[in-house]
Amino acid sequence: MLATEYGPTAQITGFLGRKQLYTFDPKAMHHILVKDGALFQPHRIESGPLLFGKGLLSTIGEQHRKQRKMLNPVFSIAHMRSMMPIFNNVVDQLRNALTERVQNGAREIDLLGWMARTALELIGQSGFGYSFDNMVDDVPRHEYSIVIKDLAPALARLAFARFYLLPLALKILPTYALTFIMNITPWKSLHDVRDMVNYMHELSVEVYEEKKCAFEEGDEAVVKQIGKGKDLLSIMMKENRKADSEDKLEEAEIIAQMSTFIFAAMDTTSSGLSRILHLLTLHPEVQDKMRDELIAARREHQGSQLSYDELVGLPYLDAVCRETLRLYAPVSSLLRKSTEDAIVPLSRPVRDADGNEVTEIFLPKATTVMISIMNANRDPKLWGPDVLEWKPERWLSPLPEAIMNSKMPGVYSHLMTFNGGSRSCIGFKFSQLEMKVVIAMLVENFKFSTPQNKEIFWQMSGIASPVVVGGGNFGHPQLPLIVELAKGD
Repeated sequence: MLATEYGPTAQITGFLGRKQLYTFDPKAMHHILVKDGALFQPHRIESGPLLFGKGLLSTIGEQHRKQRKMLNPVFSIAHMRSMMPIFNNVVDQLRNALTERVQNGAREIDLLGWMARTALELIGQSGFGYSFDNMVDDVPRHEYSIVIKDLAPALARLAFARFYLLPLALKILPTYALTFIMNITPWKSLHDVRDMVNYMHELSVEVYEEKKCAFEEGDEAVVKQIGKGKDLLSIMMKENRKADSEDKLEEAEIIAQMSTFIFAAMDTTSSGLSRILHLLTLHPEVQDKMRDELIAARREHQGSQLSYDELVGLPYLDAVCRETLRLYAPVSSLLRKSTEDAIVPLSRPVRDADGNEVTEIFLPKATTVMISIMNANRDPKLWGPDVLEWKPERWLSPLPEAIMNSKMPGVYSHLMTFNGGSRSCIGFKFSQLEMKVVIAMLVENFKFSTPQNKEIFWQMSGIASPVVVGGGNFGHPQLPLIVELAKGD
């Protein structure tokens, strides 16, 4: 591994022999993501507007800052609290679906599929006041469920074109010319992505127009919708109506956020949820301890649904979520590209090719920087010698001074899982709430174990996903676990 042989910072050779910087040095990351974040834009951002419109992931500079300013209040704690009834409604549907399938005894179920469906329905109802899935059928019926599931693999098949051909084409051709060329090019994968993106955009416009009509009819019409006016889109539209003219977002920008939110949140959340469930099967004592905590909390509140504050205040549930996101971040790295010459300082000196110790590195314009989220979260010099162990208990006592004093730029718990700086994950609190609501319901009501004849392996292909080793379906993401009803008190 790079980290073992070269430490937290190294120069590596990328595609076509181009020099790149690899780092998980806290000071370097802070410089790249926070202090001089404007000089380091996301790598290959050019395809973003073509895929998702001019949403938060696809914009830079002033337009990005303007969008983030509008969206920050949407993800406030107050709004997270107001979404609890929506979240509880979706997880109740999930509980009913699983209960129906295991009420006559334990059964093997692909929980990755159910976690993906749940994540999509959560962002659908709480994000846009829209339902994608009845959470009853064995497979989702809504076309969007199929499209969003197939989009990432389809984009992977176009990686070379997206990363190397498209940036060159955009420099010399207008968008309408690119669209014409795309339509006449006999390339099925390209046409598949085009059709998926067009469908996602059309549905986003449809949802937006329905919401817009409801607003024009008055508050009563908005409340009658699925989100009852408390979904993210409703809140965003209200904020936009109140904003000063210079801060208002265009309709196209609001519409673009829908596909952006779903694409950014669905696979990462379902990956995180699935990882927790898999780990709980490998550590049944943790599963039992978490269940005891949840049952005790429910008993303390006379069997009623836990409120936002009660749920997020459960220490062991919180520890399991944090430790999983530390050791097994769904995304292992992120890429940045310098827009001009830059000097990056280091907290830990490295030696150059001549053996000289250096405390800063010069990066020419257009240098690609790979930030290792995985190794930043697994640095033994910061977390201690047990850094590779999955130990939820580490979060129940003070963290090591080294990590507390490291000035790690991550927006969440001294971790890089949700990025840092002005492009950190704006919805990380939303994601945390999703995970806790879903895991709390699952562990309280069901018991999970690993099938004896199947070995589960996690592959990194952009977003970590589980597969079953061996057999004719290796490489197909799935998480088959034995599910049974948890025994009551």
